[in-house]
Amino acid sequence: MKSAEKSELFRRLPSVDEALRTPRLLELSEVHGIPTTTDALRAVLARLREEIAAGAIEGQSLRLALANLAGPVEEEIRRQMKYSLRPVINATGVILHTNLGRAPLAEAVIEHIRGTAITYSNLEFDLESGERGKRDAHVDRLFRQLISEEIRRDREISTIVVNNNAAAVLLALNSLAEGGEVIVSRGELVEIGGSFRIPDVMAKSGALLREVGTTNRTRIADYEDAINERTRLLLRVHRSNFEITGFTEQPPVSELAALAKRRGILLMEDLGSGALINLRSVGISGEPNVLDSLRSGVAIVTYSGDKLLGGPQAGLISGDQKLIATMRRNSLFRALRVDKLTYAALESTLLAYVKRDHDAIPILHMMRLSNDEIGKRAEALAQQVGSEDLKSEVVDGDSVIGGGAAPSSVLRTRLIALTHKRFSADELAAGLRKSEPPIIARVEDGRVLLDLRTVFPNQDAIVSDAIRQITA
Repeated sequence: MKSAEKSELFRRLPSVDEALRTPRLLELSEVHGIPTTTDALRAVLARLREEIAAGAIEGQSLRLALANLAGPVEEEIRRQMKYSLRPVINATGVILHTNLGRAPLAEAVIEHIRGTAITYSNLEFDLESGERGKRDAHVDRLFRQLISEEIRRDREISTIVVNNNAAAVLLALNSLAEGGEVIVSRGELVEIGGSFRIPDVMAKSGALLREVGTTNRTRIADYEDAINERTRLLLRVHRSNFEITGFTEQPPVSELAALAKRRGILLMEDLGSGALINLRSVGISGEPNVLDSLRSGVAIVTYSGDKLLGGPQAGLISGDQKLIATMRRNSLFRALRVDKLTYAALESTLLAYVKRDHDAIPILHMMRLSNDEIGKRAEALAQQVGSEDLKSEVVDGDSVIGGGAAPSSVLRTRLIALTHKRFSADELAAGLRKSEPPIIARVEDGRVLLDLRTVFPNQDAIVSDAIRQITA
């Protein structure tokens, strides 16, 4: 297309003000507002300018486009006004998928959140006395019920909540060790997702890092030799997303607790994920839980709410009542505290633990699913979607916990493996992501893999329909 022809097409484009005065765009402005309609119109006109500049549109096509300008503008409005945060179907088999929001919440949790959100609540109001109360009481009372009698016999344990585990570590260190030294094994100076590094958090807290041992071997004597008049804490950090194997040594928590008690200092443990039950029952070993840490004599335990606990994003701090009271008085606690909706979600999740209704917590139910249960669903879905062009077979595979928990543990599963004659695996996976709702799968060895362990049963039909539409 010649330059003169392009110039003529550019001149045919209406101004924004002129286009907004057309009847259909006036209607759209009344429904969606002038600013929204104007932004959408500008985006549509900009695309037309790009097509003209590229020589991709000619006179007749431009006339048709301008005559039907309201259609693309309305579509652009729908696109702009669509929620960015959307539900997706997780077919990856990663149970605590950080990029997909980690732990999904139970229906009972959503009901409690809704009941708390749409009206006023007693968040910080004591209904018996009629005076101001403490917001963490709603979680603390349930956690006390989860603590065994043997722990309660010797210690008063309390729990407070902040917005994530990094905040919990920061608050605990600042409250208990500001200006003093905290002893940590070199093998536990971890970095997890989002560049969260233990040394950096410790520096922000005002505590001084004292490294002991080596990357792979730290003995109890290393801790004892490092204790001095400035020592405030021994800190044990769970290696959340990696393991050190081979020629290694690490003292058990009970030995560290005994040393801390003998020398008159505190032992704190950053569990990261923080399970509330023994996960060996679902085939996961080596993942410490909160109650075991407290039972071993740890003074303060920090852990996440949206990982192995199966609740909302939060950082929980459990430990000796007097130490928790010190943290509650810290001005950082107010800066890091959570809102009523998080408390509602945590309260409902913890209530399921108190009732021992572990299957009511979605991630625990997913972990407990057997190979046979997943395999039957996979076989049914594979038969529904298979065709002359689409090979759909069920193969053995592994699910993982994710979220920085149990990095070496896998759960045996059955996978649906898809290969298509005309579409590559990447193209097929991209098509699934564009479906409504988006379906997130794995691509390995030229195949799309779907793990139904992390797909809710009522989503099987949605996945099946999406695959058939993409490959039709």
